[in-house]
Order: sequence, then C-alpha cells, then structure tokens
Amino acid sequence: MAHLIPSSQPWVEKYRPKQVKDVAHQEEVVRVLANTLETANCPHMLFYGPPGTGKTTTALAIAHQLFGPELYKSRVLELNASDDRGINVVRTKIKDFAAVAVGSGNRQGGYVCPPYKIIILDEADSMTEDAQNALRRTMETYSKVTRFFFICNYISRIIEPLASRCAKFRFKPLTEDVMSSRIMHICNEEGLSLDHEALTTLSSICEGDLRRAITYLQSAARLYGFSISSKELISVSGVIPQGAVQALFAACKTGEFDTANKEVSNVISEGYPVSQMLSRLFELIVSSDDISDVQKARICKRLAEADKCLVDGADEYLQLMDVASHLMRALFDMPQEMQFD
Repeated sequence: MAHLIPSSQPWVEKYRPKQVKDVAHQEEVVRVLANTLETANCPHMLFYGPPGTGKTTTALAIAHQLFGPELYKSRVLELNASDDRGINVVRTKIKDFAAVAVGSGNRQGGYVCPPYKIIILDEADSMTEDAQNALRRTMETYSKVTRFFFICNYISRIIEPLASRCAKFRFKPLTEDVMSSRIMHICNEEGLSLDHEALTTLSSICEGDLRRAITYLQSAARLYGFSISSKELISVSGVIPQGAVQALFAACKTGEFDTANKEVSNVISEGYPVSQMLSRLFELIVSSDDISDVQKARICKRLAEADKCLVDGADEYLQLMDVASHLMRALFDMPQEMQFD
C-alpha cells in the first residue's frame, strides 16, 4: 500500500529521462547527440515532431550533461511559449544573454563545460515571424559564444533562414512496443497492475504521445487504485467510446432525420468534443466495406469542411447535425444539396 501513496511530483516529471541515452525510441537523434556530448562540438539545433515524444526532455538533458548543476543556471536560458518572446524580448533579453562571453572550456566535476551558452526556445513555432527574423542576426553575431536550440511541433512554421542555420532532428511518434515497455516500467515502480488490454488501449488513445499516456495512467491510479482496466482508462482520458460513434453512424444509416437528430443531441449533452467525434467518424467510414469510394469521398469532404468550421469557432451542434445529414444523403445516394420547389 505504501507504493500507491503518490508523491506530490507528477509522474511525467518523476520519470523524465535525465540523460540523452535514456530517451526512448529516438535512436538516430540519441546517436548524434551522444557524439556532441563527447566532443562538446554543438551546432544550433532544431527539434521537431509530435507532442510527448521527448524533444524538450532531450534539450534539457543535453544542457544538464554539458554543464552540470552548478553552471546550468548561468549558462542556459530556457524560454517557453508562456514567456513573452516577442520582438522586443528577442532584441533585449535574448540578445543580452547571447552577447555575454564565457570562459574557455574546461571540464569540471566530470562535465564537459564547453565555452558557450545555450538558449532553449520551446514552442518556437508560436513565435511571430518578426521575432524569428530578429533572431537571425543574433544567431550569426554571437555564434561563437551561444548556441540556440529551437523546439517545435510544426517545422513549417519556422522561417527558412532560421531552419537552414540549424541541424534538424525529427522526433518520431512512439511505437506501441516502446510506449508499453515504458508504461510497464512505471507500473512496476508504482506497484500498479495493468492487463494487456488496458496497455493496448492506453497506447491507441495516446497515439505515440508518451507524456499523455503517463498523465492518464497517474489519473487512473489516483481514481481507481492498484488495478486499472481498459474501461477505466477510457473514462479518465475522455475519449469518445466506440459505442457512441457506432450509435451515431447507425442512426444515419436509418435515413430518418429525427433518429439522427436524437443521437447528435446525445453526443452534445454528454459533452463529447465534436472535433474528436469527426475524426472517429472518419476512421469508421474509411475502414467500412459497405460504403462505395464515391460515398466515402462525399462524406470525408464534408467532415473536412466541418472541422475547419469548428476551428473557426462554429457551433458544435449545428456542425455535427450538418455532418449527420450529409452522411445520410451520401449513404442513400441523394443529391449533394437539398432542393426546394
């Protein structure tokens, strides 16, 4: 029972790898960066890929392994999306930090301590284009004493002049095997019991995002105790149950508007996110064998339009109702648009 009394620290932080070699599934990245740690020869770096795959962990691990706990605070500047990183901050705070020279590289307490500082810009894709442009000159001017680590989800949102100055590292979504082994390690450490079905469910709902998987696991452990089932993980994660998706699809197949309207109202009243319902419907329709390719194309086109409308702030009930009516018309080969005399 002592195992289950949780510490105040979130498991995401408790089990965050402290060294680059412990980062899961990113073999190419780890191999290159291990060489960096030995030689202390470090270019500007750009880490990109889906959330929860180890980008920030890797950047922090490199910085800690290069400088050690004593020099870390004076040699590393970490700025997140929650910090102000507009053009004024780039011209003042970042530039001032980058400009300060440091002593020549010498090993201290087993750490390499190279003769440069590191600036870590997390969520760099949320920086404005003007702020990114202002960084170009700073990177060039102070490259002898400062290295930049950019971390982002979407490399397309980083301007080309910045991206071309960096060594790029793509972080892949974690495979089910890697996620399962890491989750089982945490379960063993925390004294939890997780069956194979629950492990598969956790891997599938998190889609390669290990951070999300660990967060769901901790939430389920706090709610349900030692033994955690697949159903309990689905409940904690807020994922729409497959039954709700099937019910909406079945209602649309009846061709009766009132039946479909009732199911749509159920989805909204249950508080399920409609954007997630659209993606689940998409999976169901694409994998369905009794729908023709033309019908699938019609339905998917409408799903895409509804998703765009939701991003722009449209009403969830109206969009899901519109998708349901288009789904019915496509399934029964009715005209694309309703015609009124």
